[in-house]
Amino acid sequence: MNDNLKQHFRDSEAPFIEQVTGWLRQVADQYRPILTAFLNPRQIYIAQTLVNQLDDVRMRASGGFEGAELQRILFYPVYYEPEVADFQITLFNIVYPVKFATLKHGQILGTLANAGVERDVFGDIVTDGTTWQFVCETEMASYFEEQIDRFGKTKVHLTAVPLSAVITPEDDWETVTTTVSSLRADSIIKAAFNLSRHHAKELIEGAKVRLNWADLPKADYELALLDMLSVNHYGRVRLAEISGETKKARLRITLNIIHSK
Repeated sequence: MNDNLKQHFRDSEAPFIEQVTGWLRQVADQYRPILTAFLNPRQIYIAQTLVNQLDDVRMRASGGFEGAELQRILFYPVYYEPEVADFQITLFNIVYPVKFATLKHGQILGTLANAGVERDVFGDIVTDGTTWQFVCETEMASYFEEQIDRFGKTKVHLTAVPLSAVITPEDDWETVTTTVSSLRADSIIKAAFNLSRHHAKELIEGAKVRLNWADLPKADYELALLDMLSVNHYGRVRLAEISGETKKARLRITLNIIHSK
């Protein structure tokens, strides 16, 4: 990778870049497609940036439905025509006693993540307010069916349904354009949730904030395009766009924000 490209990425992203480079080499050498686990938007952006440098490899991403946040990537040689089935994604309906129980996103996420699997084997968890669904790698579908029979205290049954049966998820995202003094994590949290910088810093230091589904190291950590912060009790914020500086040397940015209910 050339130095010009390297400056777009953090040192901490080097292992992932190496992994993607290995996959791309395999596709080029073996002339066959390669499918990844579910990746977050930042990882997909990195992968696309690397693929854009190549003439003989393409990529397509799918999370099982339009607008999915977490998606599997298929890297493939130029001759190949990807199909929906290539992504090997299974959609589950969560069957539960709707009249007597309420499910929550965190409950479902926690149970799936603690089922003895890596986080990247399942994708988005969605609801329309009543029905809940999630997607996973098809090769893990029978494992989830056998292992999961309750979320919290609610007894559930997982039923695989066609991808075409996906519900229209509630879309609570709002888009806000604002200016910040820097792309530090505490600065972005302050702007997104209208908090003081001090309180934003406290939340990070108290391990109440995650970056791209992993621990956030420190308050002055610089965010990059499509990074996602999850802030306990406040919601989530994604850095959607960086559009230059104002005359007062502040950065003009666009954020996607979803507030906790």
